[in-house]
Amino acid sequence: MVSVIIVSFNTREILAECLMSLFRHAGEVPMEVFVVDNASKDGSPSMVRERFPAVRLIENSDNRGFAAANNQAYTLSQGDYVVLLNPDAYLQPESLANAVAFMDRTTGCGLSGGKIISPKGTLEPSARRFPSIRSKLLTISGISGRYPRSPILNRHEFGGFNHDAPMEVDWVPGTFTIIRRSMLESIGFFDERFYLYYEETDLCRRAKNAGWSVYFIPDAAVIHIGGACSKTRKEKTFDDSGSQVLSFRLRSECLYYRKNHGAAMLIASTGLEIFWNLLIFTKNMVIPSEEAQRKRTASIGIGKQTLRALKDTRFGTISPPTPW
Repeated sequence: MVSVIIVSFNTREILAECLMSLFRHAGEVPMEVFVVDNASKDGSPSMVRERFPAVRLIENSDNRGFAAANNQAYTLSQGDYVVLLNPDAYLQPESLANAVAFMDRTTGCGLSGGKIISPKGTLEPSARRFPSIRSKLLTISGISGRYPRSPILNRHEFGGFNHDAPMEVDWVPGTFTIIRRSMLESIGFFDERFYLYYEETDLCRRAKNAGWSVYFIPDAAVIHIGGACSKTRKEKTFDDSGSQVLSFRLRSECLYYRKNHGAAMLIASTGLEIFWNLLIFTKNMVIPSEEAQRKRTASIGIGKQTLRALKDTRFGTISPPTPW
């Protein structure tokens, strides 16, 4: 049996479509399904109770974040595998069965992630290398985005990989992930200090440190809208992609680098973020354009939020009280 866990926040109709696709395409795979609602205000819990009575619903009175909410359901689950599924990810035919079959025959694999496809049918990054200062520079400078097929300039997303064969990777997004319970029983599940973002990266790193492998598998796919829960936080500033809350990303990044690489790498990462945005500010002071004022304002905002993240996390040593 597999235990499917979906963490939702203000995604009522999208969540309903997610659950319909799950039950429609699960096939013969025996499963239990959990929905953990993080204090939605849109009637998501009542929708689940009325339309999907077989689902085990956990209602939180406040938004506990992604890691803690998944851990709640995990403690109640009984499946040999734990499947994480985002509420804005729609399971495709045979994908769940294929994921289980891969894990059954690849006994050294602790967790694997499926192929993520956008609503337009284009491939989204589904296999990644661990974060590094080099990859951050290539990302924030826009170089990786300009050359997405380059195995050198987009190395952290395996540029040039056609996503047509299983491959061992560093980490996979939590959009659609299957995890071996026996591994979780030995290394633990998510570190709840990560409120949102980087929790799956940290889990994959712990898995590899414990001798487990992490794989991308091509024949297990979801259609992914992207950022559906995050986008309901209208009061927050988002990154350039429009799908991640900037302050949350910066806080989790501080926690991740300090935990896994130490203070020096944390300072290098945040220093690069501040330095790059200082360059953008200076360039748009010197070279006038229609976008100059907006870019100057944005670069100042990112610099301030980076410094705030360092302060809020005490240089990556503590997680601020939830909800963030």
